[in-house]
Amino acid sequence: MDNIDLQVMRQIAQWHADGHGVVMATITRTWGSAPRPPGSIVAIRDDGLITGSVSGGCIEDDLIDKARQGVLAEGKPRVVRYGIDADAAHRFGLPCGGLIELVLEPLQAASMLPALLERLQQGQRVRRVLTLATGAVALEPGTDTDELALTDTTLATHHGPRWRLVLIGAGQMTQYLAQMARSLDYEVIVCDPREEYAETFGIEGATVTRTMPDDLLVELKPDGHTAVIALTHDPKLDDLALMEALASPAFYVGAIGSRANQAKRRERLKEHFGMTDAQLDRLHGPVGLKNGARTPPEIAISILAELTGVRYGYRIDAPVPVRGQALVEAGCVV
Repeated sequence: MDNIDLQVMRQIAQWHADGHGVVMATITRTWGSAPRPPGSIVAIRDDGLITGSVSGGCIEDDLIDKARQGVLAEGKPRVVRYGIDADAAHRFGLPCGGLIELVLEPLQAASMLPALLERLQQGQRVRRVLTLATGAVALEPGTDTDELALTDTTLATHHGPRWRLVLIGAGQMTQYLAQMARSLDYEVIVCDPREEYAETFGIEGATVTRTMPDDLLVELKPDGHTAVIALTHDPKLDDLALMEALASPAFYVGAIGSRANQAKRRERLKEHFGMTDAQLDRLHGPVGLKNGARTPPEIAISILAELTGVRYGYRIDAPVPVRGQALVEAGCVV
């Protein structure tokens, strides 16, 4: 769940606590161009006030009418669809043949919203299962996948941190990277057993641990929603973390350092830790997109840009220099 939807959910809880009738609309399917992805939510209050967005304004007016005149009165969820055919798509300003499907859910005590928010504040991942016939909700532990599932009888949605970023090293680069990653809704864990670094690190919302990197990753069991990036330049710390990360299903594993140092690292991991070529080929190093970044915040942006591409299944080819200054070696080269 991203920060936008979490803010909407908190507003819903406040409205409901104030005695208002509230309908929560959840996007369950889109086709064509859509401003918000499946799982995004919008809320409509009984007086027509709205928070959040599902279409950038194309269908919100009609949603308000359906919520106030139908769903609140009926007291049970309803599935609605917009733009299934060309005429409907044109009427609501959607691309020809596009589709937005939503579940409109009137909030009630059985909706379990306060309990859900409490779990989210504790950093838990939660699977919320809505029974369409009654509006009753069950809260379950989150699973390894976060796919939304709508059937004839239920709507299952996942909430809480979907993506986790483990940063090895608590130096200056990590400060920028952790802060930016938090704004992208990553759960950020910073690992550095060195007292002189860990004691002075502080980014709101990031967890700091002084556990040895390999022990931490054994404990965390990185999954397909986890990225691990080594940033210390200390082989005793970075190599141990990379050894565990490359053997895991982590969707992204990266390490800072020059190409020469990356070659030495691959040789160490292969010779001393028995890592295979297939495992080492998963290593992104030098970490980040080659975009001329030189300062720590610029390099942090390049790292998160590459992380975002990998997360969504894109391979971004090496850029082509177009000016002489682009031929100067950039980034961290030590």
